[in-house]
Amino acid sequence: MTNVKIQELLDSGVHFGHLTRKWNPNMAPYIYTERNGVHIIDLYKTAAKIEETSEALKKIANSGRKILFVATKKQAKDIVADKAKAVNMPYITERWPGGMLTNFVTIRKAVKKMASIDRMKTDGSFDALSKREKLQINRQREKLDKNLGSIADMTRLPGALFIVDIKKEHIAVAEARNLNIPIFAMVDTNSDPRLVDFVIPANDDASKSIDKVLTHLTDAIAEGLSDRKADKDKGKEGKDPAKKEAKAKAKASKKVSQEEEE
Repeated sequence: MTNVKIQELLDSGVHFGHLTRKWNPNMAPYIYTERNGVHIIDLYKTAAKIEETSEALKKIANSGRKILFVATKKQAKDIVADKAKAVNMPYITERWPGGMLTNFVTIRKAVKKMASIDRMKTDGSFDALSKREKLQINRQREKLDKNLGSIADMTRLPGALFIVDIKKEHIAVAEARNLNIPIFAMVDTNSDPRLVDFVIPANDDASKSIDKVLTHLTDAIAEGLSDRKADKDKGKEGKDPAKKEAKAKAKASKKVSQEEEE
């Protein structure tokens, strides 16, 4: 995992907070100064928090649990979708479905409905429907895919949430807190950091800032997944009897040659 460079954060505008009159006093420890009526975030603290968060997310990914990314604001949607897809993690970039976590069973039923429509199309039963019914089912499938397609592989509650803008995603924050699911988030100067387990004080409005922070985090997640795969492969190798036998033969052969030399 690479160290976070302050200059890179500065160039990406991560340090720009909100107008001073909109600040949340609980963000005071993360604010460096005020300039032209705008709060400036302390980037040394941001860098330290990115590294701390990266390490924690890496461990979660390594354990095999999913991290759900949440960002429905316009400037964050595409970035979050791309970064989450790259590390095969679920994400919500459309409207947050109420009860997404607290009523997860119902959400899973909706996802299964999507799968059953797909089965209808492959087994031929879809062709037997009338034109009107086909149209209705296709519309239903499109709507489900738009809202829930990105979490189709999330078969159980996530191990953690990563949120961009906790003020906008307050329902997601409330549900995660209700279920004691750890919350990781980019927190701007107008938000309350006490609602989050792992705070990254940063500008959550600029796409360059969001991209820069997420790049560091998803790199760490990718590293955690890679380590997990390597550990699994090593375990399989140890269990493979053929490989075990070959290793034993090689060892015995080496021992014989050593004895002959003596």
